Amino acid sequence: MVFDFFGSKKKVIIAMAHIGAMPGSPLYDEKGGMQKLIDGVAADGGVSLLRIEQLPAKNWVAEAESLRGPVRAGRFLAHGRHDRGKVPAGRFTLEIDAGLAFGTAHHATTRGCLIALDRLLKPDRPARVLDVGTGTGILAIAAAKALGGPVIASDMDPVAVAVAIENASRAGVRSRVRVMQAVGLAHPALRNTKADLLFANLLLRPLLELAPAFARVLRPGGMCVLSGILDSQARQVEARFRALGFKLDLRILFDGWTTLLLRRGSTSKVPAD
Repeated sequence: MVFDFFGSKKKVIIAMAHIGAMPGSPLYDEKGGMQKLIDGVAADGGVSLLRIEQLPAKNWVAEAESLRGPVRAGRFLAHGRHDRGKVPAGRFTLEIDAGLAFGTAHHATTRGCLIALDRLLKPDRPARVLDVGTGTGILAIAAAKALGGPVIASDMDPVAVAVAIENASRAGVRSRVRVMQAVGLAHPALRNTKADLLFANLLLRPLLELAPAFARVLRPGGMCVLSGILDSQARQVEARFRALGFKLDLRILFDGWTTLLLRRGSTSKVPAD
């Protein structure tokens, strides 16, 4: 983390590491090894006054997130628990704390997905929603609050599943958001599911691999919101889904990341299982 002191030329760099996290590595087994690593990196930048000190065990992700304020994405306003009371409660307000699962809307990919959902609310009213790789559950919760219908959310990480369930309960939509542990769509409850809208904020490789499954689960005319895509990867994802009969409706770009809003064609050739 880099902190600039306003009104001066001073800059402080804070690096946090778990010494001993990589058994067998001379750089991480001992404090002295870590000091040598830092000194080697800092020497190239003319940095001085370095020191190593032990920090208390705490959730540093949440600590850093508490320094951030609410973030707006279209009509949606996402904030942490620390800002409760500072923002108006409502249909488009999302309280999501940072933690061990991904998704607080501060990252460009989550923000892009929320903006895509906001755009969809105007011409369409998807009745059945899927959120693959839900993380904190922010997209599933946003869809449940904005649309008022059922949402199925999945994640391969059991910690993320627990976090998403807790967040959905706190948001008052637990009865509409069903969260399950699954790799992609590989769950018996999803075998015969058909969706009008699908979110997948993942990475390039899983998006390419899951494209046929997404084509099968989406109804003709259904929409999918894809993110976790670097700008340089967007054309590759578009080509993959275009080959399955999808058409690009919207491309959203933020900070080097692309979010794609794609519509499944009514005459798409759906691949067999």
